[in-house]
Amino acid sequence: MLRAIMTKPGKIIFEDVQVPLVEDNKVLVKMARIGVCGSDMHVYHGKHPYTSYPVVQGHEVTAVVEKCGAGVVDFAPGDKVTVQPQVFCGKCAMCREGDYHICENLKVMGFQTEGMAAEYFQVDQSKLVHIPDELDLDSGALIEPVAVGIHAVRRLGNVKGKKVLVFGAGPIGNLTAQSAKAMGAESVMITDLSDFRIQKAVECGIDFCVNTAKEDLKEAVLKNFGKDGADAIFECIGIQPTMDQAVSIARKGTTIMVVGVFGDIPRVDLGLVQDRELTLRGTLMYKREDFDDAIRFMADKKIVVTPLISRHFAFKDYLKAYEFIEESKDLAMKILIDIF
Repeated sequence: MLRAIMTKPGKIIFEDVQVPLVEDNKVLVKMARIGVCGSDMHVYHGKHPYTSYPVVQGHEVTAVVEKCGAGVVDFAPGDKVTVQPQVFCGKCAMCREGDYHICENLKVMGFQTEGMAAEYFQVDQSKLVHIPDELDLDSGALIEPVAVGIHAVRRLGNVKGKKVLVFGAGPIGNLTAQSAKAMGAESVMITDLSDFRIQKAVECGIDFCVNTAKEDLKEAVLKNFGKDGADAIFECIGIQPTMDQAVSIARKGTTIMVVGVFGDIPRVDLGLVQDRELTLRGTLMYKREDFDDAIRFMADKKIVVTPLISRHFAFKDYLKAYEFIEESKDLAMKILIDIF
């Protein structure tokens, strides 16, 4: 079988290796789709702080079960699945409390341990999640990023009836906004500087889609949410300017969820945080219930992902996918690698 290996930033080679022998309690899956995300691009640029080379990438996936080990009971050949890519110790304080997604020894497939950029992959049955018939192979590869948005909203608490402001209309911002709406938010406003991404947000049914290069943020908040402003804010870009905007626009007592991954360490006006009793909360990845909700909302069409799929690339053109994202900038949303 072929396996893609990033040997150094910007270079991918293909290696012909033996198909794994199936062990007890493990499942051999035939990979179908792999999504490329912003963290993958950090690896491509050599700027991911927790990934070394060589590395086999791939963590947003759809696959089909090929063969099951003797101890596997919940899966059978032909099942359509996705993979929850966290590898955790099960022993640390966070794991013992059920928060394995922030395990003290957390590894993620495609970053600190082998990812799924291969024609076949062997995985423990506990990492597999069934994909229902309502979702096709393309949609299955977006379950993982949808789960990121759902977990971020769940971290906030009950959003029913709330007015939610989301900074960043890239894939994660878009899916976080859709998640907030699916989980009961009264209304959701999303902002970006890109007309293309704002249009995608409109296509996904987000209530208020604002290009802040053309419309003043404060005026947009007043127009869409009224004088009380947003009840909750999600920063989904990970850059200094939007962190500044989030803190400055927040009304007193507001919670700001930090969803974006910051490449550079930001400065935060803690004077405003203190004076307004703001709450800054971080959110990382997801748990199994977030995957389950992602699938349910997608199957019920409360969250739509098809408008976000920008282009497909063949497996052997893996590197071209990165080059396309690099060249297209904000005109690329979700890029999928087709393995079959």
